[in-house]
Amino acid sequence: MEFVATCPKGFERLLADELVGLGVPQVRPLVGQVSLGGGLVDAYRACLWSRLASRVLLVLARVGAANADELYEGASMVAWEDHLAPGATLVVDAHGTNAQLRNTQFVALRTKDAIVDRLVSVRGARPMVDTARADVTVSVRLSGQRAVLAIDLAGEPLFRRGYATRGDARLGSLRPDYAAALLASGGWAEVARIDGPTLVALWPGLGSVLVEAAGAALDRAPGLLRSRWGFAGWAGHDADAWDALLAEAEARSAAGEKNACSLLVRDGRPGALSACRQALRAAGIPLEPVGCEGGVPSHHLVVADLSWVGEAALATEAAALSELSSYAGKRLVVLSRDGAPDAALRSEPASVTEVIVGRDPATIRVYEQSDPPAPASSVELPGGERASVLVPASDQFAHRLAKVARQRAKWARREDVTCYRVYDADLPDYAVAIELFEGSETPGRWLQVSEYAAPRGVDPGLARRRLLDVLTIAPRVLGVDPADVSVRVRTRSRGGSQYADEARPSERGSRRDRSSRQGGRVELPVGSHLVDEGGLTFEVNFDARHDCGIFLDHRETRSRIREMMKQTKGSKRFLNLFAYTGTATCYAADGGAKHTTTVDLSRPSLEWARRNMARNGFGGPEHEFVQADVLAWVSEQRHTRNRWDLVFCDVPTFSNSARMRKSSFDVQRDHAELIIGVSRLLVRGGRAIFSCNLRGFKPDVEKLERAGVRLTDMTDETIPEDFSRNRKIHHAYLVERA
Repeated sequence: MEFVATCPKGFERLLADELVGLGVPQVRPLVGQVSLGGGLVDAYRACLWSRLASRVLLVLARVGAANADELYEGASMVAWEDHLAPGATLVVDAHGTNAQLRNTQFVALRTKDAIVDRLVSVRGARPMVDTARADVTVSVRLSGQRAVLAIDLAGEPLFRRGYATRGDARLGSLRPDYAAALLASGGWAEVARIDGPTLVALWPGLGSVLVEAAGAALDRAPGLLRSRWGFAGWAGHDADAWDALLAEAEARSAAGEKNACSLLVRDGRPGALSACRQALRAAGIPLEPVGCEGGVPSHHLVVADLSWVGEAALATEAAALSELSSYAGKRLVVLSRDGAPDAALRSEPASVTEVIVGRDPATIRVYEQSDPPAPASSVELPGGERASVLVPASDQFAHRLAKVARQRAKWARREDVTCYRVYDADLPDYAVAIELFEGSETPGRWLQVSEYAAPRGVDPGLARRRLLDVLTIAPRVLGVDPADVSVRVRTRSRGGSQYADEARPSERGSRRDRSSRQGGRVELPVGSHLVDEGGLTFEVNFDARHDCGIFLDHRETRSRIREMMKQTKGSKRFLNLFAYTGTATCYAADGGAKHTTTVDLSRPSLEWARRNMARNGFGGPEHEFVQADVLAWVSEQRHTRNRWDLVFCDVPTFSNSARMRKSSFDVQRDHAELIIGVSRLLVRGGRAIFSCNLRGFKPDVEKLERAGVRLTDMTDETIPEDFSRNRKIHHAYLVERA
């Protein structure tokens, strides 16, 4: 008999070693699978005991699959009547494609047709298909012009052990076979034979690595908890052989209960320890995780899962790597998305196994025990504290940040500013912008770190380590809890700032918050905070996948809008286009606007703007909020009698929302038409401020003049002091009818 055990990419050698250890003969690692020989008992043993295999397949035939007809003919030649008993249901599981067979569902359909037609011709009865709980699962795997037809003895993936790990998915839900691969890479099977083995698990998330480690130490077969197997409904199943293997496994499990095993957990994230306990209870493991303090015995194993960090949790990754550095010199296995642990541990890994976590590449990195470890790189922070860093040159960043932070803090106190930019790529190698926000009604300090993309000549790994050092140093210098740091990666492009990601997913729900301007209560979504600017209160949110709610570079612009509104006579009507969260509308209302119109295409932004207005005491029908495509709305309003005294139009660089009437908006291409339209909405003597953040923006002055529009550049007057290093952060123009 010929069998194949499939596995994730990168597991092949580990799986082959595991199968050899189980006594399975004729083991040979391939790509994404391991072939094995022997008899049915060997395949059953692999199903019951393998922690790394995904499926175990009994190979029936290899057939041509250059096209659908060839696949059908080849599948028709297999004696399916020997594998499907009368009345048995089946399902076909297809993997792989080629030039002619480009859809796995179609591959499964043609294979199923061949099986059904064969059985009808032999028995005169048509078997039923059951996609949920079939008696027999037929596997068809395409590779080039050939296909392998097999019976799936597992029925469903072997990593579905029968125990469930529950909890917050943000803790990292490491699949059991990946947890087992970490342990196998570190030699846990050998460690577990030592009297009283100890596993130190760093950030085990939902606890699968604890269950797998305890199961191996207690000699429990990982398949014992499974209630259903693919071979149970297969006509060739040897029930006696299976029952004998089960009895052996149960006896070994009973004998293994006397084994001692310690699991030490270090994971400070909320809910982590309770999730680990729950996973162990679900698997029937009579162990409880405890906090890990003190030294780690040299003959035991430290395992760290960093696969849950990455672009979505950079600030957390920086803290984790800093903590990881304290385990330098230990026997350590790390699942990581990049090589940052090398720098944290000051060591080159003894081995690196490339794997895929989700859809992203990752590595299992094994570090052997070394005594003593290489000297750590660290920087001195204000107050004499030292912080471990990944790049020795980060001490220059620490000194620069401490210096500019002192200067900015003095300026902020003098100007009564509580939210401001502290650092803006002062050092070219540390090309980040850091903004500090202080809470208004409740104490709190938050950092927003935005990274500029490194030039093409810079090693991406080095740039990432520098960013991680920034995230280690900045919170300590600025007195912010690392949990209150949000991170965004952005690229410099002709369209200004484009953000690739944010730090954490937003939380749902809301709480109620009392307004500082009125007796009512205004909703404050969970994860949001309140900050002050110019005597007004605004809602900010650093968790959601969008900007935080207030553009600090327009602080002076908003102040100017308030003063212009105070000077406005007559109807005192204000219009805010591309309004986002309505901060400019609040300033205009505070300047005495009797009627405001806030227009944006995003409903969540408009709701945010409505809350900002209400929180500052500006409610009622005189303040309207319009969800609309701004370009189309301006065009429509030109044909009405609606006119405004003051307009603020802060346009995006580019937009291609499906809800826009035009296919897209490009500020350089479309600004003249928009400005002309805005000018037609002004009352006689009315004014507008047009702003954009396209670094190389050039207004079409001639076209505007022909349309009777006068444009006055007021950019320099609207750049705040804390943005003086980046005077191209935005362009601003006063718009008037000539």
